[in-house]
Amino acid sequence: MCPLRRLPGRAGSVLVAIAVMIAPAGALAQQPPLRTTLPPITVTAQKGAEDPQQVPISVTAVAGETLELDGVRTVSDAALFAPNTFFNEFTARKLSNPRFRGVGSSPGNPGVTTYIDGVPQLNANSSSLELIDVDQIDFVRGPLSALYGRNALGGVINISSSRPSLKSWTGSVVAPFGNFGAADIRATASGPVLADKVALGVGLGYTRRDGYTTNDVTGHDLDSRSAGFGKAQLLWRPATRWEARALLTVERARDGDYALNDVGALRANAFHASRNVEGYTHRDIVAPTVHVTRSGDRIDFSAATGFLKWKTTDLTDLDYTAAPIATRSNAEEDFQFTEELRVSSAKTAPIALSNRVALKWQAGVFLFTQNYTQDAVNSYSPFVISQFIAFPVSQHTPQAALDDRGVGVYGQGTFTFSNKLDLIVGARGDREHKEADLQTFYSPMIAPPQVVNESRDFSDVSPQFAVAYRAVPAAMVYASATRGFKAGGFNPASPAGAERYGEEHSWNYEGGVKSSALNGRLTASVAVFRIDWRDLQLNEPNPQVPAQFFIANAAGATNTGAELELTARTAQGVEVFGGAGLTHARFNAGSVSDGVNVSGNKLSNAPGHTADIGVQLSRSVWRAASLTVRAEIGRYGDYQYDDANTLGQSAYSLTHLRAGVRGKRLFGEGWLRNAFDTRYVPIAFPYPGLAPSGFVGESGAPRTFGLRVGVMF
Repeated sequence: MCPLRRLPGRAGSVLVAIAVMIAPAGALAQQPPLRTTLPPITVTAQKGAEDPQQVPISVTAVAGETLELDGVRTVSDAALFAPNTFFNEFTARKLSNPRFRGVGSSPGNPGVTTYIDGVPQLNANSSSLELIDVDQIDFVRGPLSALYGRNALGGVINISSSRPSLKSWTGSVVAPFGNFGAADIRATASGPVLADKVALGVGLGYTRRDGYTTNDVTGHDLDSRSAGFGKAQLLWRPATRWEARALLTVERARDGDYALNDVGALRANAFHASRNVEGYTHRDIVAPTVHVTRSGDRIDFSAATGFLKWKTTDLTDLDYTAAPIATRSNAEEDFQFTEELRVSSAKTAPIALSNRVALKWQAGVFLFTQNYTQDAVNSYSPFVISQFIAFPVSQHTPQAALDDRGVGVYGQGTFTFSNKLDLIVGARGDREHKEADLQTFYSPMIAPPQVVNESRDFSDVSPQFAVAYRAVPAAMVYASATRGFKAGGFNPASPAGAERYGEEHSWNYEGGVKSSALNGRLTASVAVFRIDWRDLQLNEPNPQVPAQFFIANAAGATNTGAELELTARTAQGVEVFGGAGLTHARFNAGSVSDGVNVSGNKLSNAPGHTADIGVQLSRSVWRAASLTVRAEIGRYGDYQYDDANTLGQSAYSLTHLRAGVRGKRLFGEGWLRNAFDTRYVPIAFPYPGLAPSGFVGESGAPRTFGLRVGVMF
């Protein structure tokens, strides 16, 4: 059934009325032509730019056109379009952890690594930025350790900025506003400074909204958001074959407190909490990046240099009640440097080994350093720790410094036989050295401090094997076997004896079919997979410190599943898209989490299925404007909050609607997200003692609506 037919009469009438009211804005300019074919897309799933229908990997590319038409502002918004993708995130934007096919981990050691303009975010605290001037987001699922190395066991997210134009100046100013006091403005401009040689791009934005959750003690909202952000780019082409590109990304986010409350209370009365302390979460990010490329007759070369500095400070009511029991303040800082040098056979000139066999190859080296510090202080009121301690006590848990440096070397070869059969072989070796200075202590000192000061080395080799066959140019069948790994390391804070955790490994087996038809108007892909994990890294609650987690290794797990994606432009101005994913992720026999045998249990935060379906209709309504209506439904299957499968979230669906008028220069539209105001608790964790249900969590975003206007030039 077409999603538009499922709209209630009132919602459909509101969108039509909004479209009519804003129609004159589009009539001021010449109408852009309506496409009948899907726009061309390339992805960098295997480092080089390729057609996603020709790579033996599961990848969902969300192009800039979709990001614009759908009003996507964060990477988790775009995840709706990627099967078996789930974001485990809090209202405070620094805690946003992606999961592919049930694979994920803690922010400090992610299982899915986000790359922003080619730079890996080694800590997930810097991965969820406000998007501005972004050209494409790729969700690449499955182990990519053979090319990307550490912490790509589940896959990678590639976020690519738009390139400044060397030919002409373009730009936009877009301003959405809506309920909950939401206001937003994003402006971009780019163009040549020196024709065909130097181009400049600039993007600036500011966003804010009131909180969704009310503190019943004060009547204030808890989880507000605001951020200023920007991006600057300089593109220099000194010669035909050489190009240099420098980018600077900054963000200053000022978010409110975590909207945590007892899960049972949230399900009875969503978006309410009781706090005697109202906290905050602040984050600052500065990220300069430099890319240099050279295209040769036989060899291409690229270098990517990234610097990243982020800092967060937050304060929260640690007991999540109206009682004056405990608070937590937390300060984290991280500086990372990455350098990747890559050489490959020229894009258009593979090596001819014979009349029927050609070889494409690539090799590279990756270097990184990371310096992370944290000082988290839990402040307890008198008599909380013990009935004999009649004074307030502060617990530093942790005061930590973690230093990490490493190197990775990789290579890959693709042998093509008669332009039909590809055999792909690749491998990567990684080595890391980690140092930890960890301290946990009380002030006043009511117990001896815990001190860990040591270092460890980790190394791993990750192979990749794949075969792809094209019986006809528009269809490909493939199979692959890939080993993935996630780095081991140190927990900043944990129970005594659990400061260290080992590497996690997996083998991923995948087979699939990709095809296109109707002269480029239809693309489809189907994949099936199996993941065998061992030494699975789990986030376990620290029994000595409330709301704090540490990483520990379990025995293993197995996951089998399937994915389907379809995009079609069935007629001029009509686009239909959708996808579905199934995941059956279970712990193996002998697996233990938080001291409990979890053999046969579901992996936490791994929905049994995901699905999305949508339609976009564009029709000429005036000589100079077109009416666009867009509707999409995302569905998430049931999942468990913890490894013991004590409590979970049932399946739920979210419907998003958008309608407006677009011209060549101006547009205006109305939007509605979570149109039917679905109530759900997407994230929760065990919190025995103070939470009657045993869990605290946050309500999912309620229904939001508003208008968006913009001008393009």
